[in-house]
Amino acid sequence: MKSVLLIGLGRFGKYVARKLRDLNHYVMAVDRSEKRVNEILPYVSNAQIGDSTNEDFLKSLGVGDFDVCIVAISDDFQSSLETTSLLKEQGAKFVVSRAERDVQKKFLLRNGADAVAYPEKQVAIWTAIRFTSDHILDYMELDSNYAIYEVNIPEHWYGKSIGKIDIRKKHGINILALKTDGNIDPAITPDTVLSGGSTLLVLGKHKDVQKCFRT
Repeated sequence: MKSVLLIGLGRFGKYVARKLRDLNHYVMAVDRSEKRVNEILPYVSNAQIGDSTNEDFLKSLGVGDFDVCIVAISDDFQSSLETTSLLKEQGAKFVVSRAERDVQKKFLLRNGADAVAYPEKQVAIWTAIRFTSDHILDYMELDSNYAIYEVNIPEHWYGKSIGKIDIRKKHGINILALKTDGNIDPAITPDTVLSGGSTLLVLGKHKDVQKCFRT
């Protein structure tokens, strides 16, 4: 379990808070709005109403005690930038800040952010790939070249082993695991036989995955 300071409880912040709760992390949530704070109380460990651009208020939270600080402010970039800078000045271990545009990302990184979350951009990319590919069920980008994909197993692979199809040699794609009924099984070998009812988690370049699983 990690301790997380979450600042900003708009739509993005609320989703983050609820997921952190599901993952059993300790979450201190902060927002200027009393209404937002009250709405999120059932989903977090603690919550405070306050202005994150106020140095004394941030100091009272014990910023340095949290494993991760997430700046999820979505409606005021100046406040997001100031909050990010103040967090690092007060000894935050790791700061993740939300950005909407590339220029915001640059400013946030220059002012102390260790990482930047791009929710709109990331979801837009996922949507474009997921819903224009019949074979791709899910997608997680690792860098500009590689991603992990959940893909349907082609019918002509049924009854064949992973070693037999050998997509690593033919397409440069690594099979990471099988997923069946929502459960992931990473204990696969070249002798693992593929069948219907499961999907594959694979690592590769988008163009290679498209080429391999299109036919």
